[in-house]
Amino acid sequence: MKLKRKKDTFGTALRKDLKKNSFAYLLLVPVLLWYAVFCYAPMWGVLLAFKDYKPLLGFGGSPWVGLKHFKEFFSSPFLVRTVKNTFMLNIWGLAFGFTSPILLALLLNEIKAVRFKKVVQTITYMPHFISLVVICGMIHIFTQSGGILTQLVDWISGTEHASLLGYTDMFRPIYTFSGIWQNIGWDSIIYLSAMSSIDPGLYEAADIDGAGRLRKMWHVTLPQIRPTIIILFIFAVGGLMASGHEKIILLYNPLTYEKADVIASYVYRRGLQEASYSFATAVGLVSSVVNFLLLWFTNRVSKKYSEISVF
Repeated sequence: MKLKRKKDTFGTALRKDLKKNSFAYLLLVPVLLWYAVFCYAPMWGVLLAFKDYKPLLGFGGSPWVGLKHFKEFFSSPFLVRTVKNTFMLNIWGLAFGFTSPILLALLLNEIKAVRFKKVVQTITYMPHFISLVVICGMIHIFTQSGGILTQLVDWISGTEHASLLGYTDMFRPIYTFSGIWQNIGWDSIIYLSAMSSIDPGLYEAADIDGAGRLRKMWHVTLPQIRPTIIILFIFAVGGLMASGHEKIILLYNPLTYEKADVIASYVYRRGLQEASYSFATAVGLVSSVVNFLLLWFTNRVSKKYSEISVF
């Protein structure tokens, strides 16, 4: 009669794994500490949204005001403008900024000349490592009156322009396409990595069937990297109501507030310039909740129709 081996409990299995992989767990400690100190510990600051925080009174001495700051934001005359601009800037980013790295990766994957491919990759990767302040300085120089981009727009339109950053209709294209130029190479790396794991036999079978390059891209490459595209798209949609305020603040001005002022820049002005810390926290909390709901909804839809999800 065979005796059944008693199954280890979770605690016993964990102790054995800790003993076996002690060095790996030791390497994990600094990462967990970093997240605990810099990501999770500051989350108590969310309570500022429900207080009328005054630095001189401190956190404990500041009075509770409940939903006052949330009501103020939802009744603000800037609500529609900031939400609309945030949404539109990110839609531009999805339409052009999200698809551009995929196209670049597809083109690079078709290049057979190794040296030329490395040159193209180096040229497209380099702008990612340039400081954002320097990038914005370059944009100001190129778009000022008489700048390279301004002259190009003058030649195309047949009319003279002053600084392009002074025109509301120019802000979104400048913001979006300068971001593409800066990040297209870096963002294409993950797609190139996914393409490197595609079975070469699939391309050989396509060649036997007489498929050209475009057909192989459409019927072999894109389907094989579809999980990567979907996962990154889910994260991109999850950030529809969030925009990096640094670049916007460095580029916008009162003339372009109508299309350039987003939630993050509004929070910056109210929170730091006007010292309305509680109000800024409340707006940031609303934005975070909306982003989480967008992420959750997109993930559910993706899981239902493609069986690919983040969680």
